[in-house]
Amino acid sequence: MAAAEGQEPLADRLGSRPVVASEVVHHGMIWDVVRETVDLGDAGEVTREFVRHPGAVSVVALDDRDRVAMVQQYRHPVRVLEWEVPAGLLDVDGEDPWVAAARELHEEADLRADEWHVLVDYFSSPGGMDEALRVYLARGLSHVPEDDRHEREGEELGMPVRWVDLDEAQDAVLAGRVHNPSAVIGILAAHAARERGWGTLRPHDAPWPEHPSHR
Repeated sequence: MAAAEGQEPLADRLGSRPVVASEVVHHGMIWDVVRETVDLGDAGEVTREFVRHPGAVSVVALDDRDRVAMVQQYRHPVRVLEWEVPAGLLDVDGEDPWVAAARELHEEADLRADEWHVLVDYFSSPGGMDEALRVYLARGLSHVPEDDRHEREGEELGMPVRWVDLDEAQDAVLAGRVHNPSAVIGILAAHAARERGWGTLRPHDAPWPEHPSHR
């Protein structure tokens, strides 16, 4: 549906306010906690603490029977074995986001894809961290040969892969049985995109100015 007459299309707007002071208050193993004082003009100065995050990508891998590849992983902060879509951090310098997504699909689900599109972008928690995430749709799937598969370790060791019909996956999300944000957002977006004949998909290398490294 188009925007109402005289209105611009609904869209977030990139913008920044002057940072008066900035310091790292905690250096973490993967991400840091930062404290910054920001000048909001007429509203005065405010101080905010947030997690500085490298960003991440995830993959809704859909086979020719419209089944989604899902993996189960233990997430200690919430004490839950979550059903997720393959995903990972953007922690390799200079790696294109879609290449990182392909790497994660290979490592976590032993899959490759011939067709890649951007499905949806989002911020995980914009009031508390600067993490930007991109969800890809991967199709034209094939299995990675046994000799080329990634050796999993840690939380990924023994991680099962389950194929779930896209309608069933949507039902699980709406029933509150699946909670991982990339899975929830990616599954709902994929289901909606399919209903529109995939006309909403963007190229795999579509601009991503919301991620600090791609502005």
